[in-house]
Amino acid sequence: MIRAGSKESQIYDNNSQKVYPQPIDENMNQNMDSMDSMIGRIFNNISSLKAAYIQLQEAHTPYDPDKIQTADKRVIDELTRLSELKHTYREKNPKPIAASPQDSRLLSEIQEQQNLLKTYEVMVKKFQSQIQNRDTEITHLQQQIDEAKHRKSKLEKKLKQRGLLNKESEESDEEENYFSIELTPSLFTSAADNSYQSIHDFSKPLINMMKAAGWDLDAAANAIEPDVIYARRAHKKYAFESYICQRMFSGFHEESFSVKDATATVSNEAFFHQFLAVRAMDPLDVLSQNPDSVFGKFCRSKYMLLVHPKMEGSFFGNMDQRNYVMSGGHPRTPFYQAFLKLAKSIWLLHRLAYSFDPKVRVFQVKKGSEFSEIHMESVVKNIVLDEGAERPKVGLMVMPGFMIGTSVIQARVYLSNVKYAD
Repeated sequence: MIRAGSKESQIYDNNSQKVYPQPIDENMNQNMDSMDSMIGRIFNNISSLKAAYIQLQEAHTPYDPDKIQTADKRVIDELTRLSELKHTYREKNPKPIAASPQDSRLLSEIQEQQNLLKTYEVMVKKFQSQIQNRDTEITHLQQQIDEAKHRKSKLEKKLKQRGLLNKESEESDEEENYFSIELTPSLFTSAADNSYQSIHDFSKPLINMMKAAGWDLDAAANAIEPDVIYARRAHKKYAFESYICQRMFSGFHEESFSVKDATATVSNEAFFHQFLAVRAMDPLDVLSQNPDSVFGKFCRSKYMLLVHPKMEGSFFGNMDQRNYVMSGGHPRTPFYQAFLKLAKSIWLLHRLAYSFDPKVRVFQVKKGSEFSEIHMESVVKNIVLDEGAERPKVGLMVMPGFMIGTSVIQARVYLSNVKYAD
């Protein structure tokens, strides 16, 4: 007879059948270890995904296609690993089981990480779309660069054939910038500003020569435009700027710019090529290569128009310089070189005006016109208007205005009988 409570009784049930004990605690520990390992791998994977996402963000600032591609591949690899963990978990746990509070907490954390992962997936798709757009933009810009290089090559050939491109400019480091200029309204605006500055600059030696020759500057200013009421005596300098402007811009509206033997029709592209060819060169160098070029004839005709024979005689005591210019030469005197800088700036502005399609239109403002802020700009600032007073009237135009399509470059004017604040 076997006593109750003995070891042998523990391996028999009530029907005297032998029962094999199961290591329940050990199996549970193994499942928990497996779960802990799975959770650890998920957390590690999420951490790696975060790092890859940060790397992808950093690759966009500054934009680096190679780094973006590397980071993008890393994100995809981490997403793939996370997907594999998901499939592994489902294979090992095909049916839901009752979860302990600890398991519920872990599942909640997993759900939180999965939601975070979905956010990362959306961001990755967004960045991939941006990468594709940037790649398309880069391809388009590269095509524009190739086209610009092709146009540059054609332009260089034409300039070489015409003898306007010297060897020094071919070898210069500035060649790329020289030929990469785009025809834009801002380029014309800049050229117009340069033209006005050149008028202002040339007026200084002209006035100094008049003073040295004993001219009455008040009488000369009144002869240029009578009955202008100047706010200050120093403002009479604008009369001489107006005189220079009137003569230098005479014929600007004509394609030939009033130059004889320049009647051949020229394309917009050819006008722009002429602008580029002369823009960076010293005007004397251009004239030394071809004194009878269109530019040479322009300089000669404008000098004769601007510098009256009596004016030149009083300046130099003889007509030698005038006769030299009339015979086809271009003297290297300081006064003529100052004039050439002026002539070059006006000639370049005309080349640019006819480079546009449709061409740039020039407009003038007559004396006595009512001042308009839309079409005019006062060369003297800080105008003071009395209450109820009439709108100011134009006394002098010192620089014409221009129309580029619907855009307006204001004419520069001096207003007569107007007060100015100090």
